[in-house]
Amino acid sequence: MVFGIIISVAIICVIALVASVLSNIEYSGPRIKKELKREKILDCLPGDNCGACGYGDCASLAMAIVNGKASPAACTPGGASTAQAVGVILGTEDRNKIRMRAQVMCSGTNDTTKRKYIYDDGAEDCLAEMKLGGGYKGCRFACVGLGNCMKACPFGAISIKNGTAFVDYKLCTGCGSCVSACPKHIIKLVPYDAYYWVGCASRDTAAKERQNCRVGCTGCGVCRKVCPENAIDIQGNIATVLYDKCTGCGMCFAVCPEGVIWRSDIVGADGLIFTKGEKK
Repeated sequence: MVFGIIISVAIICVIALVASVLSNIEYSGPRIKKELKREKILDCLPGDNCGACGYGDCASLAMAIVNGKASPAACTPGGASTAQAVGVILGTEDRNKIRMRAQVMCSGTNDTTKRKYIYDDGAEDCLAEMKLGGGYKGCRFACVGLGNCMKACPFGAISIKNGTAFVDYKLCTGCGSCVSACPKHIIKLVPYDAYYWVGCASRDTAAKERQNCRVGCTGCGVCRKVCPENAIDIQGNIATVLYDKCTGCGMCFAVCPEGVIWRSDIVGADGLIFTKGEKK
C-alpha cells in the first residue's frame, strides 16, 4: 500500500514537472516575441520622453502598445509617420491618424483687453496670478500670458507676445503638454489644417465681453446662421467650429461682426499663415 502511494506521488510530481516545463516553453515564446516588438516600436518612437502619451517615457509606451493598453497612434509628437511605422510592426497600420496642432483660443493682447491692475512683482506663473482676481486682464477667460504653456512645451513651440501665448505651428507636434499646463483651459488641439477657428474662450454675456475686450466673441450667432454645413456650435455665449463638419467655405469669417474668427492659409508642407477677421 505504501509502495502504491509512493508511485502515485511520483506520477503526480512527474506530471507537474512536465506541465511546468511546457508552460515555461509556451510562456517564453510569446514573451520573446513581445520583447522583440517592444524594441522595434521603441526604435520608431522619437525618444524625447515628453510624457504627452500619458506614460513616463517612450519605453513604457512601447510596452503598453505591445500589451494592447495603448494605441499605435498614442505618440502625438511622432505624428502619422510614427503611427504608421508602429502599425506595420503590429500588423495593424493606422493610416488615419490626423495631425493636430495646439491653438490658444484667445485674441486678447495687452493692447485689446482692459486691465484690472498691474502685475509686475509677482511670480512668473499663470496659476499664481490667477489667484489675484483671475489675472490682470478684465476678461476672466483671457490668456494670463506668463508662460506656463511655454515652459511645459518640450519642443519650444510657444512664445509670449504682448501678454498672450502664440504657437509656432512649424514646431508644434500636437503633444498636448500645453493643453494640460494652461490653468484657464483655453488651449485646444485642433486639426493642423483647420480652415477657421474662433479666437476667444469667453463665456461672459455680450455686454460684459465688450466691456472687457475689443476682440471677443459675443455669441451673436450670425456665423452659425450663415454656415451651410451646420459646422458652428454656440454654447455659453461662445461660438466654436465643429472641425468634422467644416468645409472651409469662409462664410463665418466673412460675416463675424466682431472679427474674432481667424482664417488659416496653408503655405507649403508646414507653413501656416493666419489672418484675423475685421471688425464690422
